[in-house]
Amino acid sequence: MNAPVKLIVGLGNPGSEYEKTRHNAGAWFVEQLAEQYHAALRPEAKFHGLASRLNASSLGNAQLLIPTTFMNRSGLAVKACSHFYKIPPEQILVVHDELDLPPGTARLKSGGGHGGHNGLRDIAAQLGTKDFQRLRIGIGHPGNKSQVVNFVLKAPSKPEHTLILQSIDASFEVLAELISGQTAKAMNALHSR
Repeated sequence: MNAPVKLIVGLGNPGSEYEKTRHNAGAWFVEQLAEQYHAALRPEAKFHGLASRLNASSLGNAQLLIPTTFMNRSGLAVKACSHFYKIPPEQILVVHDELDLPPGTARLKSGGGHGGHNGLRDIAAQLGTKDFQRLRIGIGHPGNKSQVVNFVLKAPSKPEHTLILQSIDASFEVLAELISGQTAKAMNALHSR
């Protein structure tokens, strides 16, 4: 999949009790991106989220979205925004927390299953396809499947938080390639770190 990215979605749960939790790593990504490029995120009722437009000469243009629905209803926001701007699924980059990667690691992926992630599950259901791009931000795994829910809804330790933010920074370095559709080049750069 070498489609240019026109919509960047950062997944998380709304509300102050969730903003510092591991499950909000995707939202952290979009918040930092918006801050870095002075793209003010504003509530957009029609998109069920916070939205802005990234217009950076060094990167290109893309819509930014953080759904303000709960994680398991993320697809509602993604569908509303992508339909409004007529952005096909292959031009959507969904940024989310990833249990199967350690903190400090970020990986790109095109299509595939949801791996038990409720946000990805709902987005695939709402879009009617799994063929959207993903940026997986590693948060690590608690070691036991029964502890996963509790784990993702807790804040990471200070060292883990630092590593997660470092992986977000590393991902910013390949955004220009992603936005211009050079997916393979972006993957190669990010995955060889």
